[in-house]
Amino acid sequence: MVILIDQPMWPAHGRLWAHLVSDSDLGELHAFAQAHGIPRRSFDLDHYDVPQEAHARLVAGGAEHVDGRELTRRLIASGLRVPARDRRRNR
Repeated sequence: MVILIDQPMWPAHGRLWAHLVSDSDLGELHAFAQAHGIPRRSFDLDHYDVPQEAHARLVAGGAEHVDGRELTRRLIASGLRVPARDRRRNR
């Protein structure tokens, strides 16, 4: 079980954002996020959106930095990925 984070490169609200995911367990992801001060409102069905300024702190806290393709590949392999078609239904 590993927490993964990609490079902050997604612009929104005047800053860049990264994605924080688990490769096996949402409970583990929520616990990691809570322990590192990431609010639950940042959770988006299968990942947390985290601001660029939190990236280094999360890596120092144990998140493994991977590129976006690797993060997506491992999220899909975990079975936790919520496909786009299901995302629209859950909004």
